[in-house]
Amino acid sequence: MTEGNIFSGLRVVDLSSFIAGPSAATILSDFGADVIKVEPLEGEMWRIGQKIPPQPHSEVPYPFQLANRNKRGVALNLKAASAQQVLERLAKWADVFIVNTPHPARKKLKLEYDDVARSNPRLIYADLTGFGENGPDANLPGFDLTAFWARSGLLFMTRDAGEPPTWPVSGSGDNATGVCIYAAIATALYRREHTGKGSYVTTSLLAAGVWSASVFIQAALCGASFYGLHDRTHPANAALNTYRSSDGTWFVLVATPDKVPAVLKAMGREDILTDPRFSDPAKVAQNRPQLTALLDELFASQPMSHWYEVFNGVHVPFGAVREPQEVVNDPQLRANDIVVPLVGAGEGLTSTISSPIQVHGVSKVPARRAPRIGEHNHEVLSELGFTTEDIDGLRASGAIPPVQQKPVAAD
Repeated sequence: MTEGNIFSGLRVVDLSSFIAGPSAATILSDFGADVIKVEPLEGEMWRIGQKIPPQPHSEVPYPFQLANRNKRGVALNLKAASAQQVLERLAKWADVFIVNTPHPARKKLKLEYDDVARSNPRLIYADLTGFGENGPDANLPGFDLTAFWARSGLLFMTRDAGEPPTWPVSGSGDNATGVCIYAAIATALYRREHTGKGSYVTTSLLAAGVWSASVFIQAALCGASFYGLHDRTHPANAALNTYRSSDGTWFVLVATPDKVPAVLKAMGREDILTDPRFSDPAKVAQNRPQLTALLDELFASQPMSHWYEVFNGVHVPFGAVREPQEVVNDPQLRANDIVVPLVGAGEGLTSTISSPIQVHGVSKVPARRAPRIGEHNHEVLSELGFTTEDIDGLRASGAIPPVQQKPVAAD
């Protein structure tokens, strides 16, 4: 037996673009919230994200579908004077209002907290920025690659010694930040249950990036001694390193000191423990390159399937490095509802990635396709109390599309 959706009846206006803000709204929609996606008349740029290198190219708009499933779509020209009355009614209708428009533009559009919460004191206003609301760089444009990865120190640390910074996976910092925004919204909703008051909640890509890098950033705060960038042939710890099996599979081994004897025994190489070069911690530290070279030779002697059995048998953490095309076939994804069916997005996209939060006894809303541009304009505006004549007036003023957008599968 499962309960009803946790957020049934919760009303969310998603005025954010790209990934972080929309992904927070998607998590809310997964648990039953009614989410209205508001975007420009031409649609937001992430609708064509699959055609912007280095995103994997496709005619299927998979990035937008991933970030905007289970939402209703409204196209609105925020620069049109008459759009203000739509925003006002959306703010009164909403429980949650998510926005990531830069603050200078937000002020001109009357999208600041004081503008939209004036008539709705119970509103949860969720604000996402690149670098935070204050400080000299508060108004800098921020993407996850720049604010989350580069500015936080993560991009410096996630590379090998002697190598330049690499290019992280697009959206990885955004989605991590999206979970932070969701958590802030859920926290504010809990507060509202107790006080009846709304809240202005915020986070930034920078804050989420520093939190993700917090072990090393905290080390810097207390003046800890750093080992330097990772060098797999001269690692800080040969038992925490990357190795390659005979079938060419790279894997990550994380053998803590208490696990090392069991691992070597399972490998049939207990003699390494009594080797004079590795007989005590000081000698191990001195001879790390030699130990790494020895382990390289050992691990290259058997396929990954063999090492899977060895590591699994002694319950030591490890992970085979997989390509995206391999990841999608991992049975763990479907067994744990990480990948779920997606309805209505077309033959090219029949499954999607669920949000990483599960509540036992509660079913998520089945994933359905993202809205087309302005697909629900008339429906939503009517719910907000606009008459047919009012809607015609909004069209005439340029606030909404002049005619209902025709369904286009690729948008």
